[in-house]
Amino acid sequence: MPKIIGGSLAEHREQVRTRVFDALRRQLYERGFEAVTLSGIAAEAQVGRSAMYNHFPDKQHLLVAFVEEEAAHYVSRLRAAVGAETDPVAKLATFVRLQLRVLAEYHLPPGGSLDATLDPAAYRRVAAHADPITEQLREILAECARQALLADEDPEVLLGLITAALGSRQVVDVPAERLEATIEAAVRFVLRAIGAIPPSTVKLG
Repeated sequence: MPKIIGGSLAEHREQVRTRVFDALRRQLYERGFEAVTLSGIAAEAQVGRSAMYNHFPDKQHLLVAFVEEEAAHYVSRLRAAVGAETDPVAKLATFVRLQLRVLAEYHLPPGGSLDATLDPAAYRRVAAHADPITEQLREILAECARQALLADEDPEVLLGLITAALGSRQVVDVPAERLEATIEAAVRFVLRAIGAIPPSTVKLG
């Protein structure tokens, strides 16, 4: 019988997933998804191959599970940060900051794009995790619109423009000592671009 990690089967499963995801994170951003193998992940995570295959039948399932876990943590973090603000413009500034800080934290893995690597069903599951983030931004813009803090533009158009701007790695590919100043410049840019009127209480850098 395989050795149980932790005090219960549920704890064992959780610790196996944590070890596996930690190993995948390192290998993914060092080597790229195409170079990842389940046996290599199992060896680094120090879990048996049978345990590995019981959790993840192939590496596409592994990647989807990893993205789901990472996305869930990030969405919770984003909602908590935005929810701590009462002013809609402050919420937008917080959203922009966190999106760019997380973008800076996660370097692109080497190799081809995921849409070319994953099968269509797996890629759709991975891509779907952007939906709660987009919905959070949509809610913020709607609140800004209700308080007449937006330019006279379609909020859906503004949503697409902001999403595109915050998805560009060029914004955060700067020396570490310049990152925070760059992020604050991006916050000011987004607020000016959509016509938001920041109150005196909003920190803009």
